[in-house]
Amino acid sequence: MDKTQGLTCPECSGIVPVKEGERLVACPYCGLHSLIQGEQGTRRWQVSRRLERDKARQLVGGFFSGIKKARDLKKEAQIEDMFLVYLPYWRVRADVAGWLFGRVRKDKDETKPVEVAIFEEMIWTDAALDVSEYGVHQVGIAQNQLEPYQKQELHAEAIVFDPTESHTDALDEAHDHFIYRGRNKQRLHSTYFEKFHFLHEQLAIVYYPLWVARYRYHQRHYQVVVDGVNKEVLYGKAPGNIFYRAGALVAGLAAGNFVLVNGTILAAMAMSDSSDDDGLALLLLPIVLGIGLIIAGYRSFRYGEEVEQVHGKVKKAIGSKGGSGGLIGNMFGGGNVDLGGLMKTGMNLLDEVSKSSKR
Repeated sequence: MDKTQGLTCPECSGIVPVKEGERLVACPYCGLHSLIQGEQGTRRWQVSRRLERDKARQLVGGFFSGIKKARDLKKEAQIEDMFLVYLPYWRVRADVAGWLFGRVRKDKDETKPVEVAIFEEMIWTDAALDVSEYGVHQVGIAQNQLEPYQKQELHAEAIVFDPTESHTDALDEAHDHFIYRGRNKQRLHSTYFEKFHFLHEQLAIVYYPLWVARYRYHQRHYQVVVDGVNKEVLYGKAPGNIFYRAGALVAGLAAGNFVLVNGTILAAMAMSDSSDDDGLALLLLPIVLGIGLIIAGYRSFRYGEEVEQVHGKVKKAIGSKGGSGGLIGNMFGGGNVDLGGLMKTGMNLLDEVSKSSKR
């Protein structure tokens, strides 16, 4: 194939066929001549849909099952609308070369110098517009899935969204993610110097197909998003199961108090028989875990009225300037847990369970 339809005319927005290596092209619609400037041009691609509507509907039906969701969801949910969308995603591919100099732990009390060299192909994807409604921040796009962007055919088949975010911001985010991955190749105790280069960099917009189902449950509306290529549910919201919420609260309180009390006693006994300087950390461990379990149970009850299910692979890629708070951070909800509300919301537990059991 000697042509690639991937460039958009700046005058009429028509698709301009470009031969490999061609520098000057003319728009077949308005006649405007344009100079192709290699890395400064943004190519556009698409990924073909491989999932039909009926199969996507079956996957949505499977989403209605789950212990965290309302017990009668599968029976009462009514799909009112189902449609196909193509969302634009930035795709940045680069050969990342990097060097890090620092120190790693040699043993408990000593460190040793180390030099880390990195040379690896990396790919980053991220939505080129606000996708908070759809919950799919990134998708896996292989090179062999890319096909020339056919604007008219895509608009005839589905709802097609245009990118709204800057390509310079996309490159900055991609570089930030590549640096994060490079640093994680070798965990350093301390870093003296680091340098990264991004070679043979390629930036493109890729239109990716998603099936969107909107359904109604007891006069409330929810949404499910299905991957139109890999045939799986990527994102969805559903009403929560009151009995699961109650069980999570009771189990969290019981397990948390058990670890908090008994674990602290055992840790204190271990400290009394040891002169280890790490004894304080040993004592704090059951306290942190116990409180974490209590808060995790509380959060499951407090925020479980609506369940949000997100596939791990579609969450926004982590960068070098931020990331997940980890297990303990997630338990504590980023430090925004209303501990005072635990007793207040817990008082409504028996009342809600009683009402649900009478239905």
